[in-house]
Amino acid sequence: MSMPSPSNASAPRPAPRVSTGLQTLSLSGLRFDANLGILESEKTEPQPIQVDAELSLGTQPLLPHDDEINHVLDYRKVRQIIIAECTAEHVNLLETLIGKLAHRLLQLPGVLGVRVRIAKLEIFDDCEVAIHMEAGQW
Repeated sequence: MSMPSPSNASAPRPAPRVSTGLQTLSLSGLRFDANLGILESEKTEPQPIQVDAELSLGTQPLLPHDDEINHVLDYRKVRQIIIAECTAEHVNLLETLIGKLAHRLLQLPGVLGVRVRIAKLEIFDDCEVAIHMEAGQW
């Protein structure tokens, strides 16, 4: 003999009300020339690099409180900072450059963590060389 089920057992549950989510800003495939490297040719001529960056913005409202650029992280500004940091001066090591860039991006308001990849595109004929750096909170 089966027991009758409670009347509310088959009633659909209301969907949870979600108003926030984890937000990441990504820029990928940003290419430009930088003064980077220890070889004589690298010390005198800039070379093409590619930068990919992810910035963890943590918990954010699903919708900004208004539709104004001044209240969010402007990706145009992030792009300019990446280019400026990577072209400011000659750097010998890719490890130095990525550390400087990660440090600078972590200083942006609201940024909790960064993942950065910098690739030297033409250092070898048969491959590219890249360094990845992750810092902060994810």
